[in-house]
Amino acid sequence: MHFNVRLEEDRLCCLVIVGVRTDGTKELVALADGYRESTDSWADLLRDLKRRGMRAPVLAVGDGALGFWGALREVFPETRGQRCWVHKVANVLSALPKSAQPTARKMLAEIRDAEDRDHATRAADAFAREFGAKWPKAVAKIVDDLEPLLAFYDFPAEHWIHLKTTNPIESTFATVRLRTRVTKGPGSRAAGLAMAFKLLEAAQDRWRAVNGPHLVALVRAGARFEKGVIVEREQKDQEAAA
Repeated sequence: MHFNVRLEEDRLCCLVIVGVRTDGTKELVALADGYRESTDSWADLLRDLKRRGMRAPVLAVGDGALGFWGALREVFPETRGQRCWVHKVANVLSALPKSAQPTARKMLAEIRDAEDRDHATRAADAFAREFGAKWPKAVAKIVDDLEPLLAFYDFPAEHWIHLKTTNPIESTFATVRLRTRVTKGPGSRAAGLAMAFKLLEAAQDRWRAVNGPHLVALVRAGARFEKGVIVEREQKDQEAAA
């Protein structure tokens, strides 16, 4: 998240990580001053979390910032990635003329909100056929990132709504942005970080747990889900019966 600093030329770049604990509650994990979302800045932050005992997340949800994903591969290579659909849709629409955007928005929603991965893949193919000839760059933004866009399908269906976007951070930072507009930005980078931390800390008390909180521990334990439903237990039951 970026916002202005009154007494400095460069904008403050806040690197923010919100996590979900095994009991399903959300928690502010880290807040740091980064440099233009660079790989080094993100890697320093992730390495600090690792030193303090944080295990590799099962899934990381983020926008298209290359610095974050590069750092994640370096520090927590076992963590899977999920791209934020809100950011992705905005990027795709920006590559299309306004006349094509209503149809594209509807077709993108059909991919994002499909009942399972198979239906989502078919919806993505339909999007490519519809726009590929005239606007290949817009289609490439979906086709090239389809796997990380659909990673959420490998998790409990109850969690899908939480995993598709970075809204928990975006919505919380609306308060931070409002405060910086009122004050015309903090006087220094340190003051900006302190303000953001206090506002996020206060907001944290109002964050609700994810849907199906009892399933988070199963995800952490490595349970496998297919079409949003756990399958490990079914297989063990079949093996026991045999």
